[in-house]
Parts: sequence; C-alpha cells; structure tokens
Amino acid sequence: MKSAIYLGKENIKIQESPIPQLDSYDVLIKNIYSSICGTDVAVYRHGADTGHRIRIGEAFGHETVSRVVAVGEKNTDFSVGERVYPYPLYALNDVDRAGAIGGFSEYIKIPDAKRNDSLYEVDSEISDKAACLIEPFTVGCRAARRGQPKKGEKFVVFGCGTIGLASAVALKYFGIEKVMICDISDFRLKIAKDLGFEVCDTSVNDFRENAVGYFGTAYSLKGPTADVDCFIDASGADEILPLFMEKGKIESRFVSVAVNKAVRGLDLLHLTYSQKSIIGSGGYMPEDVADVMAIMKSKNWDIEKLITHEFSLTEIDKAFQTAANTDISLNVTIKFE
Repeated sequence: MKSAIYLGKENIKIQESPIPQLDSYDVLIKNIYSSICGTDVAVYRHGADTGHRIRIGEAFGHETVSRVVAVGEKNTDFSVGERVYPYPLYALNDVDRAGAIGGFSEYIKIPDAKRNDSLYEVDSEISDKAACLIEPFTVGCRAARRGQPKKGEKFVVFGCGTIGLASAVALKYFGIEKVMICDISDFRLKIAKDLGFEVCDTSVNDFRENAVGYFGTAYSLKGPTADVDCFIDASGADEILPLFMEKGKIESRFVSVAVNKAVRGLDLLHLTYSQKSIIGSGGYMPEDVADVMAIMKSKNWDIEKLITHEFSLTEIDKAFQTAANTDISLNVTIKFE
C-alpha cells in the first residue's frame, strides 16, 4: 500500500509498505477521502512540534472517511463494506497519535476495533466528500458547545477555515440565529456568505462598527460596544484576544479553539469587574460526533461547498501547498482510488 510519510518541513514522500495483517479483533479500513487539517499545514510549513504530534518518519493525517475491507475472525462489531469514520482519539488505541492515524495512507489497521468507539458507521445519506469533514466538524461543534449557546444569544466567529465554519454551522444547529464570521480572506468569506452567514472582512472594515450594525449595542467597562455574547477564536491571530478584552461586553465569553502556543498576559482586574469568561476548547467528544452526523444528514447546509480542491495521494505536495494558500483554498482533500 502507499502511505504519505512526514520527513520534516516541506518534505513528504510516498512510501510503499505491506498492507497490515490483522489480529483477531482488528479491522482494516481503506480510506476514501481524507482532508488536510490546518495543523497538518502548520507542521508541513514550519516543521515538527508546531501542531499535532506528527513524528518524522511516520504516516500522518486524521480527517478521513473509510470503508471496512477486512475484519478479524473474532470481531463481530463490523462487516466488510461498511463505511466508517475512524475516531482519531481511539482509532489506534493511542491518544498521542490522534493527529496522525494514517489518513494519508491507503489503508489503516484499527486494533481491537469497537463500534461507536474507534469506528462510527456513516449514514448513507451523508456523501463521501462531506463525511471526510466529520472530524474537523466535531472540533468546531465542540467549540460551539463550549460557548454555552442559549436561545436569543449572539455569536461572532473569528476564522473562516473549516473549523470556524463548522463552529458557525453548529451554532445555527443549536438555535443561535445571529452569527457573524470574521476573516481577512475574500475567497473564504464569500463561501461563508454563500452558506448564509453575515461576514466581516476585518482587514478593510472596522469590527466594532460592523458588529454594532448587525448585533446592536451593549455595554462594556469601556463604554458602548457590540452586543455579542460570545467570541469564538478559530483563527489564532494575535489580535483577537486583546479585541475581546477591549470590545467584549460585560459578561461576554471567549472560546479558544485555534492552535496557538503563545503565552499571553491578562488584565485580571478587568476580567473580574467585567465578569467575562475565557474558555478553552480542544478536540471533541462522542456527543459531538452524534451532532455532526445529524447536521450532515439534515442537508440544511451545503457542507461540500467547503471543499475547494481535490488531489490524488501522489499529488500530496501540491495539495499541501494549495491548502497553505488561504487566498485560493478553504478545505483541500485527498481522494483515494
């Protein structure tokens, strides 16, 4: 089988290796589509230790939809031919490998495979292309949930990548009517607008002015501001947390889902008197998988619209270079033969 092997900054090779042999309770899956994650791009561009624990000399990739092609003789949970989503935290029975389960390989061996644990069945109403976005959508769904959405509240999402858009879609699914998405990429913002979201290009527009126009006015410790209950940071840009501290209304919330290792200083007195909350959101839980499956089955949003480019495994370098260019791409996928 062919596998993409990570060898360091901007260095990936396609390697041939034997198809894994199964033990009694294992399952072998063949990948159909795999999506390139933003953290995959970060590791490709900047080297190891800049995203998920992707190790030099090993296979990687974790956003995939697959089909069962072989089942160990004692495993009664699965049948050949089933279409499945490998849950990265448990797919290899090693949470440290959640970001590198072999999504850019033709086959993955799932040891001691269990239904609704390491593998989830994908409903026939969900397309292959949409299904390869289940993993990033669970991350976005988790961020939306961590924002503690309540009926009548208003949210702004920073970052118009797959996870930012997934957060926005999940917020709508949770009953939030007013959601704005901010970014600096015209290309990505147009896709968000086509999906029905209010958008703001913060490179040319004043955030406060646009947010007040859409959400109305509330009060912060520093005076009138936009009536936004929660900021979700799916971008990781340095200016977003300071913007929340400066412009966030009293009792507003900030959810950090973007991968950002920067150490920040906080005015705790301001945080105390404004009664704001800062919330972390990393990964996903089984309840997020269930919600994402329901979102995709509903077909209320054209999820495939997020996929702007498709490449074969042998074109993986070109695929990563395309994924790194936010002016021309949003989600880039690998299609397996």
